[in-house]
Amino acid sequence: MINRDQIIKTALQTIDIEVNTLLVLKESINEQFVEIVEKILNSNGRLVVTGVGKSALIGQKIVATFNSTGTPAMYMHAADAVHGDLGMITKEDIILCLSKSGETAEIKVLIPILKNFGNTLIGMTAQTDSYLSKHADFVLIMPVGREADPNKLAPTASSMAQMALGDALASALLSIRGFSDRQFAKFHPGGSLGKQLYLRVKNIYPENEKPQVFEDSSIKDVIIEMTSKRLGVAVVCDRNKSIVGVITDGDIRRMLEKYQDISAVKAMDIMCSAPKMIEENELAIDAFRIMRENSITQIIVADDNKYLGVVHIHDLINQGMV
Repeated sequence: MINRDQIIKTALQTIDIEVNTLLVLKESINEQFVEIVEKILNSNGRLVVTGVGKSALIGQKIVATFNSTGTPAMYMHAADAVHGDLGMITKEDIILCLSKSGETAEIKVLIPILKNFGNTLIGMTAQTDSYLSKHADFVLIMPVGREADPNKLAPTASSMAQMALGDALASALLSIRGFSDRQFAKFHPGGSLGKQLYLRVKNIYPENEKPQVFEDSSIKDVIIEMTSKRLGVAVVCDRNKSIVGVITDGDIRRMLEKYQDISAVKAMDIMCSAPKMIEENELAIDAFRIMRENSITQIIVADDNKYLGVVHIHDLINQGMV
């Protein structure tokens, strides 16, 4: 039978150990850390991150974070490095080597080669007297008292420390570079932030139908236009294609409540004469803001009051913006 109390106790102990590891890790943010940030900032090359085992997996995550925040980085597995991958390294590159023990066999083989290349070597390790600590140009010490698993063996607290130090480096570089949300979005064009900052109304509305009626259109024509174009709206224009109003499905319902006989009712009789509009070069997120503020689900796209199209809130949902 599953011991529920034991499960909760073990989980909480794991989190407590990792939290304490992160608190102690603050000691590593010192002048050496500042020098490392300055070295990477002033480099004309990339940051090459290497390691083996779980450190290699954390290294890949660190590389992804650096690349997405404006610091060119590349991952190189320490074992593959001595079998040809060293060819990826240029003399301007800085090497960040991750190893909890600092004594891994692959690391011991790799370090002399990198030193011979003349590359700056940054070590990230838990051992101050390790091979990596002694031979690196700069060292980030992550003081890990014990791993967080019950057997004190699996890389848990140490992996957390490596990831946190990597994030700290990336964040410090991001801050000192003045890396903005627009720059972040540049590297994440497919993400929601990227779309908020780059996707424009003109990228959306041409995909939709263009429901349009005239001031003297009958209600029958209005309903057919609305239902056939499937946007829940019909834009009312004059004969010069200038916008004079809009009719929504709500307007249709209110008309049915008001009129017993609709045979003589025209579009101009039920339209809203002050519709919400947006220009095609405006950001799509601004279209969403206007919809939200006015509790509407569509907005008209216009150029100097000339009707161009319609953006529906479903368009923004499909883009992952809502």
